[in-house]
Amino acid sequence: MGSTNVAAENWDHLAAGAAISGVGIVIGENVVGMDPNSEIKNGRVVKSPNLEKRIKDFQNWYNGKGFIAVQANVEDTKLGIQEYALEKLGVEVVELKWGQGAKDIGGEVKLNSLERARQLYSRGYIVLPNPEDPEVQKAYQAGAFAEFERHSRVGMVTEEGFHARVAELRNAGAKRVFLKTGAYRAADLARAVKFASDAKLDLLTVDGAGGGTGMSPWRMMNEWGIPTVYIQALLTKYLDRLAAKGAFVPKVAIAGGFTLEDHLFKGLAMSAPYVKAIGMARSPLTAAMVGKTVAEAVKAGKVPNEYKKYGESIEQIFIYTSELRSQLGSDFGKLPVGAIGVYTYFERLAQGLRQFMCGARKFGLDYITRDDIFALTKEAAEITGIKYIMDHDAEEAEKIIG
Repeated sequence: MGSTNVAAENWDHLAAGAAISGVGIVIGENVVGMDPNSEIKNGRVVKSPNLEKRIKDFQNWYNGKGFIAVQANVEDTKLGIQEYALEKLGVEVVELKWGQGAKDIGGEVKLNSLERARQLYSRGYIVLPNPEDPEVQKAYQAGAFAEFERHSRVGMVTEEGFHARVAELRNAGAKRVFLKTGAYRAADLARAVKFASDAKLDLLTVDGAGGGTGMSPWRMMNEWGIPTVYIQALLTKYLDRLAAKGAFVPKVAIAGGFTLEDHLFKGLAMSAPYVKAIGMARSPLTAAMVGKTVAEAVKAGKVPNEYKKYGESIEQIFIYTSELRSQLGSDFGKLPVGAIGVYTYFERLAQGLRQFMCGARKFGLDYITRDDIFALTKEAAEITGIKYIMDHDAEEAEKIIG
């Protein structure tokens, strides 16, 4: 969850919800660079109130499970934000990123003042048109245009540079180092898998199309990359190759459009035993936003009509309110209300996943295997290596029939 408005405006609710639910959450890119109150000396960050607040929003509710990680793109790395987070803010987990937004391109933000444009230009961003050009300044002040664009630089990854950066972060105190990669071409996915293996990273997150938060839904996120099922099929193939030759196989998280419990089960099964986590963005963010909106309306005595069938209090509308009040005691009143929505959503996913697992007679995540799912079409079977429905259980069925 980076510097976009939708992430920033709901962060405290989302971070608290993640903390009390015991899951991991990642502070995304550009948070320091976009913080107007960040202090930069000699090209390195020495203070960022926004990043500090985001970390505390999680740490204040941390229950011993889950984690908070700080991500970095090209500009973040130049500003030294991960070292700052590790050395000054008590962060133990960092995530490397190739390019911007898990994509190998730059990201754009609109800037509506010359002062803001000059500030971000001074922090190393590309700003169009150049706010330091006197002619551009004259044109802006004359009303020729009303806004600037901030662009992030593209990532250019080399094997040597990657391993050097991992070593730098570990030397700076990182207890866990992750890599996030997006819906790139197959060669870049293979590169990410190989580099993660060689560096013995703690987690590789692979993000299929579509996904993302603040810039979504839009074509880059939804249509221009490899769809999740396809990229997960490639990922599984590459991880199998690593395992076959006895190489280190990193733990993997798969992301890209996951929202409900059947998605979780399929994501875990399709790349078993490698996938250990499911990455999500839009859906928990939606839970935080809805939870915040509804709870604030209830507190104001303006219960939306569609919720009145459940009741007119937070306890009646959010089923886990009593449980959270019992867990948190007197601190419950300080909990950002959207966190109740996040907790409720994750509890729904957890219970739904347990029910699917019971149906498959798999009473622990480690027991989920690829044959717990099947392909409905021959094309899906060919792409994924998952058995076609008409071939699934064929041998066992023959034995039973005799």
